[in-house]
Amino acid sequence: MTVPTGYKDWREPLAILILRVGLAWFLFVWAVNKILAPGQYVKIWGYFHGLEIGANMPYIMGAAQIVICLAITLGFWRVVSYGLGFLMHGVTVIVIFPNLIAPFVIKNGFPSNRNQAIALAILAGFAALWLLRERDTWSLDCWLRRRRAIANAS
Repeated sequence: MTVPTGYKDWREPLAILILRVGLAWFLFVWAVNKILAPGQYVKIWGYFHGLEIGANMPYIMGAAQIVICLAITLGFWRVVSYGLGFLMHGVTVIVIFPNLIAPFVIKNGFPSNRNQAIALAILAGFAALWLLRERDTWSLDCWLRRRRAIANAS
């Protein structure tokens, strides 16, 4: 099968854009939830991490994560924002790791840990996004770089 001219030129950036936006949305939902239900996150941090984070910390964490999600969505500061996305989700994977290695534990007749296996796919997605960051040509970083190059050339 022959590939039309220019076909490969848009497939890779589109695939990375889809990956970037999907991963950012995944984190964004959790970040906004910290603002909508801060008490839930205070309890989670106490239970999983054994830390008292105070009533205001979920708002601060949620706001910071929303900013990171926006940067990921736009492809801005790719090395840092994609890395922070991986790191944020990596903390979650570490915390739920015991459930990940026992996905078929039955509670109330239902395999209670299997849905948490999604966390590994998300972490793999963030790893792939970070590794592909230089090929993410439909990012704000690349657009800004092209604008600067044009401005410097004139």
